[in-house]
Amino acid sequence: MTTESFADLVAAEDVLLFVNAAITATGQREFHSGAYRQQLSLDFLHAYVRVNYRRVYAASLALDINDHNAVRIVRGLLEYACDATAGEKRTEGRLIAARLAMLPPQRVYRLFRELRAARVNNRRTRAIMRDWLTARPDPAHDAVKYRAGLKNAVRHAHLRLGDGSGGELGDFLFRPGKLPRYRHALLDAWRRAHYEQGAVDELPFTIAEGFAARHGMKREAFLERMVPRMTRLERLRTQAQRGASSPQALPAGVDLAGMPLTRLALYVLSLPLEVRRSHREELASALRAAARRAAGPHAGSWGRVAAVLDDSFSSSGSGEKRRRPLAVALACTFLLEALAAPDAYTPLWTSGAGDPLLVRPWGPTPLGTRVLDALEHGPERLVIVSDGWDNAPPGLAGEVLRVWRTRIDPDRRISVVHVNPVYDADGFDVRRLSPAVPTAGIRDAEDLPALVEIAQFSEGRTGPAELHAYLDRQVARFVTAGRAGGTL
Repeated sequence: MTTESFADLVAAEDVLLFVNAAITATGQREFHSGAYRQQLSLDFLHAYVRVNYRRVYAASLALDINDHNAVRIVRGLLEYACDATAGEKRTEGRLIAARLAMLPPQRVYRLFRELRAARVNNRRTRAIMRDWLTARPDPAHDAVKYRAGLKNAVRHAHLRLGDGSGGELGDFLFRPGKLPRYRHALLDAWRRAHYEQGAVDELPFTIAEGFAARHGMKREAFLERMVPRMTRLERLRTQAQRGASSPQALPAGVDLAGMPLTRLALYVLSLPLEVRRSHREELASALRAAARRAAGPHAGSWGRVAAVLDDSFSSSGSGEKRRRPLAVALACTFLLEALAAPDAYTPLWTSGAGDPLLVRPWGPTPLGTRVLDALEHGPERLVIVSDGWDNAPPGLAGEVLRVWRTRIDPDRRISVVHVNPVYDADGFDVRRLSPAVPTAGIRDAEDLPALVEIAQFSEGRTGPAELHAYLDRQVARFVTAGRAGGTL
């Protein structure tokens, strides 16, 4: 092997390592490691990849990475703009604009605040902030809901507020109290809410909460009145406070049909077992509908599929990521059912559970035994969803997979892939079961088909050239899909 080819292989491994981290890691506490170790590990990876593989670092914005790492990449690219060529800056500008358009606004405003604190104020940064703010659908809504963030962005980038309202948005932000009333209904509702209870109902929920407390409004009555103005996530967060009509009833105001698959799985696991039992058909139907939407054109195309699903005690996650690993496994089992041919899916939980709606995190992780059981069914694909901590006995799954690949199935008639929802801070990657089986990080089950494609690069059957070609295709698709900021 030449020096160049060896260097290419090392670079490809570094890229895959970073992609896995960017998908799974958020710098928060996990079951096996604390937040500080997670943050240190992630800090090192971002600095290492940005310095050594800047083109790949930027291209990661086009992949299904989580919002936390997308924001960190954008900040890194803007803060160290001097390290990029003119051509790289143009590509980065398009990627940044497309990614910012996908992010929740509160994360973008927080990013702008961090850029101001770091004194990043070059022309490209100001143009990105200007174009993102110009594309916001309702500046007045942002002025009320994200007042501090919008003020910070306007000041930092020296922007003019072209709100078409004769400058009243600027007066609202920087000279409150100057105008006796505002022509924009939402701005005037904020003004009136200081002394008028009826105006509280006209405000976004998070802003209305503060005014409701100031006026001494009863919490339950306030929440009931605000349901039409709540987002889906706000309804989920307040469902416990609103309560249910009976101990076995689903909380009111929750739209199961419109929820994404992994979010729905998290919601299902948050319900008491009694509620899950009494509403089993309704919850299972909603999960299957969400899985069919997530499968899209891949539905029914995977043939015979078996899955080993980790519901051991470590799948309980942490205080910051409560039941997240188990929710990913639950979402994956319904998605794999949709991807498999009709009546050709075999799910195997590590606990031996038979009803996915009633799973809970408990017990050890006998992955090796479950992998053997799955292979006995003769599937065309085997998918393992686990944090990789095989402990009953330790290492059995890795040995089973090694023997299977080297002795029993060297021709790889059965496709085996391991997807891991937990970042391992000590290893700077997701924990792997065996070098013989590709492993990919996963955060949302909806990304499973794309992650299986990425996992093939870690198996060694495709080279670095194919990996970089794949990244280039993803960048082209991503930039074309979100044309904002094409001139940056």
